[in-house]
Parts: sequence; structure tokens; C-alpha cells
Amino acid sequence: MWRHINGRISRRFLSTSARGWWNHVRPAPKDPIVTVNEAFQSDPSPHKINLGMGTYRGDDGKPFIPQSVRDAEIKIQRCKSEESNCSAVRTKFVEECVKLAYGNDSYVVKEGLFAGVPTLSGTAACRLFAEFQRHFCPESQMYLPDPTWSNHHNIWRQAEIPVKTFHYYHPDTKGLNFSALLSDVKNAPDCSFFLLHPCAHNPTGVDPTEEQWREISYQFKVKNHFPFFDMAYQGFSSGDLDKDAVALRIFLEDGHLIGCSQSFSKNMGLSEHKVGCLSVLCQSTKQVAALKSQLQLMSHAMYSSIPFHGISLVAKILSDPDVEALWREEIKVMANRIETMRTTLRQYLEKLESSFNWEHITSQVGMFCFSGLTPDQVKQLEKLFHIYMTPDGRISMAGVTTSNVAYLANAIHQVTRIHEEALSSSYV
Repeated sequence: MWRHINGRISRRFLSTSARGWWNHVRPAPKDPIVTVNEAFQSDPSPHKINLGMGTYRGDDGKPFIPQSVRDAEIKIQRCKSEESNCSAVRTKFVEECVKLAYGNDSYVVKEGLFAGVPTLSGTAACRLFAEFQRHFCPESQMYLPDPTWSNHHNIWRQAEIPVKTFHYYHPDTKGLNFSALLSDVKNAPDCSFFLLHPCAHNPTGVDPTEEQWREISYQFKVKNHFPFFDMAYQGFSSGDLDKDAVALRIFLEDGHLIGCSQSFSKNMGLSEHKVGCLSVLCQSTKQVAALKSQLQLMSHAMYSSIPFHGISLVAKILSDPDVEALWREEIKVMANRIETMRTTLRQYLEKLESSFNWEHITSQVGMFCFSGLTPDQVKQLEKLFHIYMTPDGRISMAGVTTSNVAYLANAIHQVTRIHEEALSSSYV
């Protein structure tokens, strides 16, 4: 029986069974990126460097908000939208997102053969698609590239979709393991689901060439696989938004139905707004209506709706010719800064006469560089030089600046030289 004291339930009188409801719950493992950021924040060193971040930073190391976003902010404030226009803005947002992915002249845009909904960044877009997959393809499984963004595994497992991996990265060449990738595509059961990064692969920075994408698309057609693209870094691979979408457009040309997750956290600096979009291509307007209604139903149960301001910003940027043109120029500036840092880091390492081959720093693209550093070397960088990155050696190039690149290169040289000397002594 519950006993109330001053309007509160006395803790002494809680039953044993009630007190034991959550005794079996254990702490979940921390995300490696969260762990890196927490360690960085607690380090008092003035020389510390955070290379675990997933968002773009300027050369001053601070979060970067494009001027195009600021301009869009002013424009939408001038237009005091009525509540009745919210639905129209959301519809416009999805249409503009699909145009950005597949091109303004794409037949899916002209004929409206897509079902889409706004989402809480790319993460919710992936999670919503996983839920959709579970409901309507319950016997399916999801193939993820090895490696991939660690949260991809969590997302599909939470949706109770069996997860398998396919070969992607070759640790010896630090490039694409293309032959093994194709072999896995061919050997997977027909009608399997595959997650693909269309550009600026996270965490490796390794992308297929256009010719390789065409071969992958062909093999998908042979096996009738379903391609789901997670496009979180459009623009960061080449600096050209259309060029970075070439993979989707190749698959579209080849007649695939496609699922696509888009995020504007990085390329528009809107990480705090959590703006994303999920779209699925369809064969008919009847199919569009059915899929859209199901996606809306599922998203409403998961998060109801996303904040209106963020999608208003993105819709304005993508639909206003002047603002979009400015944004495209700013994307080039961001991509060029990262490319410059790649070149500079490699040059510094080579000037130090490192015996290691650092060509992969400039052959890889996008926000991330799979450095090839071992977990032990990553620990040494943290311990000796206050440099933080995930244990797999992934470097966020956004954290590399003109003021710290020389220090970073020297630190990498020191820890790799220690490793090399240890190996040499073991053979003596």
C-alpha cells in the first residue's frame, strides 16, 4: 500500500518489485566520437586539437555559418508566414531536396515520382527508412560498408533489421577494395538492401570513381538490390554539389528505385537545427501517395514534426536563385579549405622525411581522412601531444588549420617514428 507524506510517496514504502524495475539495465557503451569530444573538453592544454568533430569548422577552428544561411534568415524574417503556409513550406522543402539530389531536369522531379518527408537531420532519415524497411520488407537485411559511420549499425539494429557488411576499404592501399566490394554485391542474396555513401565517405574519405559507380549500379541491376544512399556531405567531396551527386544520378539513369537520406548539418552549418530529408523514388503517382502516407504516419509516431525554422531556411536557400548561387560558391570555399589542409599536412610530413607513404591524405576526399594510424598511435597522440581522434585513426580535416597543421604533422611523425623504431629493434 502506498503511504503519502506531505503529498509525496514515501520511499520507505515502495515495494521491492517496484524498486527492482530497472536493476537489470546496464550503461550503454559510449559513442567513440562522444568519448573523444569529452576527453578533449576536459583537457586543459592550450595546444590541444580536436580531430573527432563531425561538422565543418573554419580556419579559425570555430563553427562556420555560411553567409547564404544568414541571408536566408533575413529573407524569411521579412516574410511573416502564416501557420497555414507551414504545409506548403514543408512540401517545397522536400521538392528542393530531391532536385538537389537528382537534378532539376530529372524525370522524377518533373513527374513527381518521389515520396519524401522532412526529418531530424540525416540520422532520423536513416532511422525512418529502417523502420519503413522493417514494416514492408520484413525478411530483408541491410548491408553496410566496412567501415561505415558507427551509428549506422545502431540504427538498423534498433529497427531489428539484420545487419551484414560488405568490403569497402583496403587497409594496405588505403583506398577502395573494389574487387572485393563487387564480389560481395554479386554474392549477396537477390533483392538485398545496401547502404551506400554517394560522396565523401565517412570515415575513410574513399569514394568510387564514376566508372566504378557505373559498374556497381550494373551489378545491382543484375541482382535486383535496393540502393539506399546516405548523403550527409554533399559538396565536400569535390566542392561541386552536382558532381557529388553523380552516384545517385547514375543509379537513376539505370532505372533503380532509390532511397536517399540528406542532411544539411554540415554543408549549411545547420547542425543545431537538425534539418534532414528522406525521399524514396516510386514507379507511379499512386505509389507515391501510398509511400508518402506511410512515411508521414511513421515519422509522426517517432518525432511528430521537425522544427519549422530549419526547413524554412533550407527551402529558401535552395529555391532563391541568388542565395543558392552564393551557397554553391561557399561550398567551394569550404571544400577548397579542406583540400588545402590535406595538401599542407602531407607536405609537412614529407618535409620531416617520414618513411611512411602519406599519399592517401590527398587521394582521399571530403571531411575525413583515414590516416592509417593504429589505436596505440592514437593513444600516444593524445597522451604526448593532446591531439584527439577516434581509435580507428579517422582525422576530421575540419579540425586541421593553418595554425596547428605543423604541430599535427610533427606529432604524427613522432608517434609513427616511435612505432617504426620499435619494429626495427624487434628484428635485431
